[in-house]
Amino acid sequence: MRHRKAGYKLSRKKDQRRALRKNLIKQLFEHERIRTTRAKAQAVRGQAERLITLAKRGNSAGAEKMIHARRLAAARINDNEIVMKLFDDIAPRFENRPGGYTRIIKMGPRHGDAAEMVLLELVED
Repeated sequence: MRHRKAGYKLSRKKDQRRALRKNLIKQLFEHERIRTTRAKAQAVRGQAERLITLAKRGNSAGAEKMIHARRLAAARINDNEIVMKLFDDIAPRFENRPGGYTRIIKMGPRHGDAAEMVLLELVED
């Protein structure tokens, strides 16, 4: 039984799963729109939205909390340019939005294996 087991395994081991999620989140923040499978998009969506909320709180807080929030985001993303973009460009766009920063649009099956493909993108205000 899967009671109280959160998250998706994505047919990968723990380290591969963590690397995949980090890469997908980095690509989402870099390009603001990625094409992936539905399972991967659902696995990444929650973490991406948490990082945007962290960036929003870090921008509105004092200097010490802003530094702490940037360090927490940098630990999860591992790319300073993307962290800067997240805090300077992406978070201010969602300042008045209480949540729901991403959207999943279905695109149909992939030709090779019929996996359900989706477009995961940041919502435009």
